[in-house]
Amino acid sequence: MGANIQELRPKPPESEKITINLGYVDLGHIDLLVQEGFFSNRTDFIRTAIRNQLDRHNEAVKQSVTRHKLDIGLRRYGREDLEAAQKKGETLHIQVLGLAIIANDVSPELAAETIGSIHVLGAFQASPAVKAALSDRIG
Repeated sequence: MGANIQELRPKPPESEKITINLGYVDLGHIDLLVQEGFFSNRTDFIRTAIRNQLDRHNEAVKQSVTRHKLDIGLRRYGREDLEAAQKKGETLHIQVLGLAIIANDVSPELAAETIGSIHVLGAFQASPAVKAALSDRIG
C-alpha cells in the first residue's frame, strides 16, 4: 500500500506576513470602524485599504509591469529548468512581481552558473545556500 503513495509538491503560502507601525489615533479610527461593523477586524481593514490603493493605481502598475518586463504571479525554477537553460548556453534574468521560488533541488553551483540576475517585487524563496551563491545578483 505504501508504494502507491506519491509525495506532492508542498504548496507555497499564498501570502506573506508584514508588520506596520501606526499612530494611536489612526489605530483608534480603525478599531472604531471594526467596532461599528464596517470591517471584521484590523487585518480586514488593512487588506481593503491596500487593495483600494492598488486599484487606484492599476493603470500605472500595468504600464510599469510592461516597461520592466515582469512575470506576474508565482514563478518556480527547478533543477530541470536551470539545466535546460545551461544546455542552451542561456543566462536567466529573473524578474517577478509576486513570488519567485528556486526549488530545493537546485544546487548553489547550478544557480550560480545559470542565473545572471534576480529582481523580485514581492517575495523570493530559495535555500540559504542558493541565496548566498546569488547574493551579488539579487537586486
